[in-house]
Parts: sequence; structure tokens; C-alpha cells
Amino acid sequence: MTLEQNKAIALKFYEVFDQQDIEKGRELISADIIARGLDEQPIEGIDAVMAYGAMMFTAFPDGCHVLDEAIAEGDKVFTRGTFSGTHQGELMGIPASGRSVRFTVVHIDRIADGKVIEHWGQGDTLSMMKQLGIVFFPGPKLILPILKSLVSR
Repeated sequence: MTLEQNKAIALKFYEVFDQQDIEKGRELISADIIARGLDEQPIEGIDAVMAYGAMMFTAFPDGCHVLDEAIAEGDKVFTRGTFSGTHQGELMGIPASGRSVRFTVVHIDRIADGKVIEHWGQGDTLSMMKQLGIVFFPGPKLILPILKSLVSR
């Protein structure tokens, strides 16, 4: 496949994901897909990847990727952008908050025979947790005096 064809497949994968179209998703993903992300253990197989997708759909039913860049090299497609949505369902044990989130994402997808065979995904989950109110970070007004006092010692 050409680089442009690989790029089109990867971009279609995210479009279909955002539309929550399971059947089209199954057409774009290899049965043997291996997905890697924040967890140390990969998600293996199409059914496990679909279950992960269902969990995300429940948590963010209006979830949407905006991909600002897609670069193809060999059989890999690199995408960079943002994911946004409203936290309306449980997410890994975190009850729905009704809060909107927007955080950066970077993905690498390997394409073989017209399907996504491997997926690596990283999102700024620390930012997401902050937006959900799970994690608190003091702002510059609190941090700067502390840093200044440490430097002046």
C-alpha cells in the first residue's frame, strides 16, 4: 500500500471510532491487533480493542478526535491532535462528572493488508484528570513563591 493509502486508513479508523461505528471499525482493524497505551499490558485482539472502545464510548459518548497532523513512514502512520468530550459515564472506576475535557493525543498505527494491525496511543491523561477534578495542581501563584524560596537558600 502507498503512504497515502496507509494514512487514509488510519484517519478513517479515528473517524469511525468517533462515530462509534463498531461494524466499520471491525473492517479497519486486524483480528490480531495489538494496542498499547498507558497500561503496561497490551490489549490483544479485535474483541478486546472493541471492549476498550465501548468503555470510552460510555465515558465520553460525544468524544471526538481532531487530528492536526498525520505523517506516514513505511507501514506506520503517526497522528497528533486532541481528544475532547463530556464525561457522562464511568471511566475506569471514575463516576461520571459531567465535565468537559480536552487533551492532547499522539498515536502510531501500523498498517498491514489495509488494516490497523498495531496501535500505540498516548494521551495527556494527567491533563484529563485535572479537568475532571481528580488531580489538583497548584497554579503559578502558589508554585512561584515556593520555587523562589528554594532558589534563595
